[in-house]
Amino acid sequence: MLTREQAERFAIRELIDNWAVWRDATLWDRFRGVWHPEGQMWATWFQGTYEEFIAANKEGFAKGVRILHFLGGSSIDLALDNKPHPRAIAQTKMTISQRATVHGVEVDVLCTGRFYDFLEQRDGKWGLVLRRLCYEKDRIDPIDPSATLKLDPALLAEFPIGYRHLAYLQTQVGYKVKKDMPGLVGPDTDALYAKGNGWLEGKPCL
Repeated sequence: MLTREQAERFAIRELIDNWAVWRDATLWDRFRGVWHPEGQMWATWFQGTYEEFIAANKEGFAKGVRILHFLGGSSIDLALDNKPHPRAIAQTKMTISQRATVHGVEVDVLCTGRFYDFLEQRDGKWGLVLRRLCYEKDRIDPIDPSATLKLDPALLAEFPIGYRHLAYLQTQVGYKVKKDMPGLVGPDTDALYAKGNGWLEGKPCL
Protein backbone atom coordinates (compact mmCIF):
# COMPACT_ATOMS: atom_id res chain seq x y z
CA MET A 1 0.00 0.00 0.00
CA LEU A 2 1.44 3.35 -1.06
CA THR A 3 1.40 6.31 1.29
CA ARG A 4 -0.31 9.45 0.01
CA GLU A 5 3.06 11.07 -0.62
CA GLN A 6 4.30 8.07 -2.58
CA ALA A 7 1.12 7.97 -4.66
CA GLU A 8 1.37 11.68 -5.51
CA ARG A 9 5.02 11.33 -6.52
CA PHE A 10 4.14 8.37 -8.73
CA ALA A 11 1.32 10.33 -10.41
CA ILE A 12 3.59 13.31 -11.07
CA ARG A 13 6.33 11.17 -12.54
CA GLU A 14 3.79 9.47 -14.82
CA LEU A 15 2.68 12.90 -16.03
CA ILE A 16 6.29 13.90 -16.78
CA ASP A 17 6.89 10.67 -18.70
CA ASN A 18 3.68 11.15 -20.65
CA TRP A 19 4.68 14.69 -21.62
CA ALA A 20 7.87 13.46 -23.30
CA VAL A 21 6.34 10.43 -25.02
CA TRP A 22 3.21 12.18 -26.27
CA ARG A 23 5.00 15.37 -27.36
CA ASP A 24 7.69 13.53 -29.32
CA ALA A 25 5.13 11.17 -30.87
CA THR A 26 2.91 14.16 -31.86
CA LEU A 27 -0.03 12.71 -29.92
CA TRP A 28 -1.44 16.15 -29.29
CA ASP A 29 -4.89 15.21 -27.98
CA ARG A 30 -3.27 13.11 -25.25
CA PHE A 31 -0.57 15.73 -24.69
CA ARG A 32 -3.22 18.33 -23.81
CA GLY A 33 -4.20 16.16 -20.84
CA VAL A 34 -1.01 16.89 -18.86
CA TRP A 35 -1.75 20.64 -18.63
CA HIS A 36 -4.08 22.87 -16.66
CA PRO A 37 -6.03 25.37 -18.80
CA GLU A 38 -3.63 28.28 -18.15
CA GLY A 39 -0.52 26.13 -18.58
CA GLN A 40 2.54 27.65 -20.24
CA MET A 41 5.75 26.30 -21.74
CA TRP A 42 9.01 28.26 -21.77
CA ALA A 43 11.92 26.93 -23.81
CA THR A 44 14.78 28.45 -25.79
CA TRP A 45 12.70 28.84 -28.93
CA PHE A 46 9.20 29.26 -27.50
CA GLN A 47 7.40 30.95 -24.59
CA GLY A 48 3.61 30.82 -24.43
CA THR A 49 0.54 28.73 -23.71
CA TYR A 50 0.53 25.00 -24.27
CA GLU A 51 -1.98 25.37 -27.12
CA GLU A 52 0.38 27.84 -28.81
CA PHE A 53 3.20 25.37 -28.14
CA ILE A 54 1.25 22.61 -29.87
CA ALA A 55 0.56 24.86 -32.86
CA ALA A 56 4.23 25.87 -33.10
CA ASN A 57 5.32 22.23 -32.95
CA LYS A 58 2.88 21.23 -35.67
CA GLU A 59 4.15 24.04 -37.87
CA GLY A 60 7.78 23.13 -37.21
CA PHE A 61 7.18 19.42 -37.78
CA ALA A 62 5.62 20.17 -41.17
CA LYS A 63 8.82 22.04 -42.07
CA GLY A 64 11.05 19.17 -41.00
CA VAL A 65 11.98 20.28 -37.48
CA ARG A 66 12.74 17.28 -35.28
CA ILE A 67 13.24 17.77 -31.54
CA LEU A 68 13.27 14.71 -29.27
CA HIS A 69 13.60 14.21 -25.51
CA PHE A 70 15.01 11.53 -23.24
CA LEU A 71 14.33 11.53 -19.50
CA GLY A 72 16.42 10.64 -16.45
CA GLY A 73 15.68 10.81 -12.75
CA SER A 74 13.27 13.18 -10.98
CA SER A 75 13.33 15.05 -7.69
CA ILE A 76 9.90 16.18 -6.50
CA ASP A 77 9.11 18.68 -3.73
CA LEU A 78 5.55 18.47 -2.46
CA ALA A 79 3.32 20.98 -0.71
CA LEU A 80 0.31 18.75 -0.12
CA ASP A 81 -1.25 21.05 2.48
CA ASN A 82 -1.24 24.10 0.21
CA LYS A 83 -4.67 25.74 -0.05
CA PRO A 84 -6.81 25.56 -2.08
CA HIS A 85 -4.83 22.97 -4.05
CA PRO A 86 -1.78 20.78 -3.39
CA ARG A 87 1.30 21.89 -5.29
CA ALA A 88 4.63 20.46 -6.39
CA ILE A 89 7.91 21.39 -8.02
CA ALA A 90 9.48 18.61 -10.08
CA GLN A 91 13.00 18.65 -11.49
CA THR A 92 13.72 15.95 -14.07
CA LYS A 93 17.04 15.27 -15.76
CA MET A 94 16.64 15.18 -19.53
CA THR A 95 18.37 15.52 -22.87
CA ILE A 96 17.13 17.41 -25.91
CA SER A 97 18.21 16.15 -29.32
CA GLN A 98 17.64 18.20 -32.46
CA ARG A 99 18.76 17.47 -36.02
CA ALA A 100 19.07 20.11 -38.72
CA THR A 101 21.31 21.43 -41.47
CA VAL A 102 23.76 24.15 -40.34
CA HIS A 103 25.91 25.90 -42.96
CA GLY A 104 25.21 23.07 -45.38
CA VAL A 105 26.15 20.32 -42.95
CA GLU A 106 23.60 17.96 -41.37
CA VAL A 107 24.21 17.92 -37.60
CA ASP A 108 22.82 16.72 -34.30
CA VAL A 109 22.77 18.89 -31.21
CA LEU A 110 22.50 17.18 -27.83
CA CYS A 111 21.71 19.34 -24.80
CA THR A 112 21.65 18.06 -21.21
CA GLY A 113 19.56 19.80 -18.58
CA ARG A 114 16.49 19.64 -16.39
CA PHE A 115 12.79 20.18 -16.77
CA TYR A 116 11.65 22.44 -13.92
CA ASP A 117 7.90 22.00 -13.49
CA PHE A 118 5.30 23.94 -11.53
CA LEU A 119 2.40 21.55 -10.86
CA GLU A 120 -0.93 21.74 -9.08
CA GLN A 121 -3.49 19.09 -8.18
CA ARG A 122 -7.11 20.04 -8.97
CA ASP A 123 -10.06 17.71 -8.46
CA GLY A 124 -7.62 14.92 -7.72
CA LYS A 125 -5.62 15.39 -10.94
CA TRP A 126 -2.11 16.78 -11.27
CA GLY A 127 -1.41 19.15 -14.16
CA LEU A 128 1.32 21.46 -15.38
CA VAL A 129 0.87 25.17 -14.77
CA LEU A 130 4.33 26.11 -16.03
CA ARG A 131 7.24 24.18 -17.50
CA ARG A 132 10.65 25.86 -17.41
CA LEU A 133 14.02 24.37 -18.34
CA CYS A 134 17.56 24.57 -17.02
CA TYR A 135 20.15 24.09 -19.78
CA GLU A 136 23.42 22.70 -18.44
CA LYS A 137 25.67 21.50 -21.29
CA ASP A 138 25.45 20.91 -25.02
CA ARG A 139 27.42 19.90 -28.11
CA ILE A 140 27.04 19.81 -31.89
CA ASP A 141 28.23 16.97 -34.15
CA PRO A 142 28.05 16.41 -37.91
CA ILE A 143 26.07 13.31 -38.86
CA ASP A 144 28.86 12.46 -41.30
CA PRO A 145 32.03 12.29 -39.16
CA SER A 146 34.12 13.23 -42.19
CA ALA A 147 32.25 16.52 -42.71
CA THR A 148 33.74 19.83 -41.62
CA LEU A 149 31.53 22.29 -39.75
CA LYS A 150 32.68 25.84 -39.10
CA LEU A 151 30.56 27.95 -36.77
CA ASP A 152 30.46 31.74 -36.49
CA PRO A 153 32.23 32.35 -33.13
CA ALA A 154 30.54 35.73 -32.64
CA LEU A 155 27.06 34.27 -33.02
CA LEU A 156 27.94 31.30 -30.81
CA ALA A 157 29.16 33.63 -28.06
CA GLU A 158 25.80 35.47 -27.98
CA PHE A 159 24.20 32.57 -26.11
CA PRO A 160 24.75 31.12 -22.60
CA ILE A 161 27.24 28.29 -22.40
CA GLY A 162 24.61 25.72 -21.37
CA TYR A 163 22.74 25.88 -24.69
CA ARG A 164 24.83 27.88 -27.13
CA HIS A 165 25.07 25.12 -29.76
CA LEU A 166 21.34 24.36 -29.48
CA ALA A 167 20.61 28.08 -29.83
CA TYR A 168 22.97 28.37 -32.80
CA LEU A 169 21.17 25.56 -34.61
CA GLN A 170 17.75 26.97 -33.77
CA THR A 171 18.64 30.40 -35.16
CA GLN A 172 19.73 28.71 -38.39
CA VAL A 173 16.31 27.12 -38.84
CA GLY A 174 14.52 30.41 -38.23
CA TYR A 175 13.70 30.57 -34.52
CA LYS A 176 14.27 33.59 -32.29
CA VAL A 177 16.07 32.20 -29.24
CA LYS A 178 15.69 33.59 -25.73
CA LYS A 179 19.14 34.49 -24.36
CA ASP A 180 18.56 34.44 -20.60
CA MET A 181 17.38 30.92 -19.88
CA PRO A 182 18.56 29.27 -16.63
CA GLY A 183 21.68 27.13 -16.72
CA LEU A 184 23.52 24.93 -14.27
CA VAL A 185 24.22 27.91 -12.00
CA GLY A 186 23.87 31.68 -12.13
CA PRO A 187 21.39 34.49 -11.38
CA ASP A 188 18.75 33.27 -13.83
CA THR A 189 18.86 29.85 -12.19
CA ASP A 190 18.70 31.36 -8.70
CA ALA A 191 15.66 33.40 -9.75
CA LEU A 192 13.94 30.25 -11.01
CA TYR A 193 14.62 28.43 -7.73
CA ALA A 194 13.18 31.40 -5.83
CA LYS A 195 10.07 31.28 -8.01
CA GLY A 196 9.77 27.55 -7.29
CA ASN A 197 10.03 28.10 -3.54
CA GLY A 198 7.36 30.77 -3.78
CA TRP A 199 5.09 28.39 -5.69
CA LEU A 200 5.30 25.83 -2.88
CA GLU A 201 4.42 28.61 -0.42
CA GLY A 202 1.26 29.48 -2.37
CA LYS A 203 2.53 32.33 -4.55
CA PRO A 204 1.84 32.62 -8.29
CA CYS A 205 4.34 31.35 -10.85
CA LEU A 206 3.18 33.41 -13.82
